[in-house]
Amino acid sequence: MKIGDLAKRTHTRVETIRFYEKEGLLPAPGRSGGNYRIYEQAHLNRLSFIRRSRDLGFTLDQVRKLMKLADDRDAPCAEVNAITAANIAEIDRKLADLGALRAELVRRLECCEGPTIADCRIIEALAPDTREGKQRPE
Repeated sequence: MKIGDLAKRTHTRVETIRFYEKEGLLPAPGRSGGNYRIYEQAHLNRLSFIRRSRDLGFTLDQVRKLMKLADDRDAPCAEVNAITAANIAEIDRKLADLGALRAELVRRLECCEGPTIADCRIIEALAPDTREGKQRPE
């Protein structure tokens, strides 16, 4: 299949496929007589693995490690578990950050009682402090 077909079947942009090739995540395809990239089922399988891994939040380095581990079917899965645990920890950190962000926005919203923008505490908090050398408190 051509790169456009692979892109459609995996819901991946052509530029992303080329990037994965350049990064060594996806092996270089063969070429047709007209010098088109020709992808096979193995490329489709590997790209699907990459896409699913990325959808689950794994970094490119983690995906690279997971693919290497997946290629060794007899290896113990302890390293896969460690990579997954690290990903979960990062997700938990992001959730905590989002929770703090949400709480701050709710607090700002509850403080805003102004009927006009001139009285809006949210806009005031977002605007730079015009006093020389001053930063707004976080």
